[in-house]
Amino acid sequence: MDFGNSFYAGTQQSMSAAPRTAKQNGPVPFQLRWAPPTIAAVSAGRRLRNRAQHPPMTVRYRVYPRPMGRHVGQAIASERKIAGLSQVQLAGRARYSLSMVKAVEQGREVASPGFVAAVSKALGVDPDRLQGTPYVESLEEDGPLEGLGDLRAVMAEGTYVQPLEAPSETQSASQLSVVEAALRGDKTRRALAMLPTLIRQLHGAIQTSSGPARVRAYEMLCGAYIAAECACCRLGYSSLTALVLDRLDWVAAHTDDPGYAVRSLMKRSRLLMSHGSTDVAISLIDRGLRLVPGESENERVLRGYGHLRGAIVAARGRRLDVAQDHIAAARRIAKPMSRESDLYTTDFGPGNVEIHACAVELEAGDPGKAATYGAALQLPADMAAPRAGHHWQDNARAWLMAGKPDKALIALNKARIAAPQQTRLHPSVRETLHGIASAQRRQQDSLLGFASWLGTSL
Repeated sequence: MDFGNSFYAGTQQSMSAAPRTAKQNGPVPFQLRWAPPTIAAVSAGRRLRNRAQHPPMTVRYRVYPRPMGRHVGQAIASERKIAGLSQVQLAGRARYSLSMVKAVEQGREVASPGFVAAVSKALGVDPDRLQGTPYVESLEEDGPLEGLGDLRAVMAEGTYVQPLEAPSETQSASQLSVVEAALRGDKTRRALAMLPTLIRQLHGAIQTSSGPARVRAYEMLCGAYIAAECACCRLGYSSLTALVLDRLDWVAAHTDDPGYAVRSLMKRSRLLMSHGSTDVAISLIDRGLRLVPGESENERVLRGYGHLRGAIVAARGRRLDVAQDHIAAARRIAKPMSRESDLYTTDFGPGNVEIHACAVELEAGDPGKAATYGAALQLPADMAAPRAGHHWQDNARAWLMAGKPDKALIALNKARIAAPQQTRLHPSVRETLHGIASAQRRQQDSLLGFASWLGTSL
């Protein structure tokens, strides 16, 4: 599409000219034709003469998507001006320093997730509006996003989901395992394509079964909704996550396992954190931790997972002492563990604890310490690919904040190797990349190459 600098491109060719084609001149823009009214004429000749004197005028209305190279700070500045706020007023409402607001708007500082959450809440806009997510252009490069429309339909149906005939319980469990393995292996698109049908089939199983079989169907449906929330977050469709979590709450109430309620509470705390509602998020985490007070393996894993979530929420709320207490509690639980646990798809274990310890330092402590410690961290071989990729994304941001843009780019490339699909679609990666470009006096080929792979410009 031909994008210009004005909304009105002037008068176009008349109707007598040969029509434009996409092959010849690119996509044909949406056109509105207007002709002044003519006085009714008795003869056809007069009508034709009037038309010749008043040729139709074509107005080209142009569409302006958000430029790929625009960083979050520019979006914040635009929204702030629309809201009629000064930088001083925005800083006060978001509870950040004026210097930080100025630096982010000017592109001298990276907009952290906590900063984006606080500013979006202060401006009354969705965080996605500031971040420009989902990155539709990048998604479309890999073809249509199969399953997204169907998942939206399932969520819109709410409690009236149209069920499908369910396969055997063994087959349903196998399909859910394939979805979870796809998510763990950074194959989110594959998982999304499978989820709508699986969810409808599990609703069918619930309707046609009874007793223990029905409870197991509810538990598998919990797993499917947990996977759906994860897929929506990774692909940038966070607006769907609230609907998914509403369904997860409802399904979890029909199981005998409190673990699914814990998962739902922790996932909702993440959603609240992204909207700057850290106090409510912390209350949900405390509620979830109270549901698993025992010493069974399941309860310990869920409690450790809850402490990790609590650490990040507290750090985003700039409560470093609370965050460090959560990390200490998680370390005690993980100490006797030899690997990361796959119970409830939490990936809780010693490696994940240390990753979160780095993240806490990055969000509320010492970025330099987070960078050094994170770079030296030996990730377990059984670490989920997206978890490892997210760690290197955070490590890149830490190096940038520590004034080491070259090391930040090295960390971004590690994230790309570990989890390419997630890295390409994560907002913090693009922000870090813009920060590196701003810090470097001369843009290196490696930086430009990464930007090209990412689908953004510098």
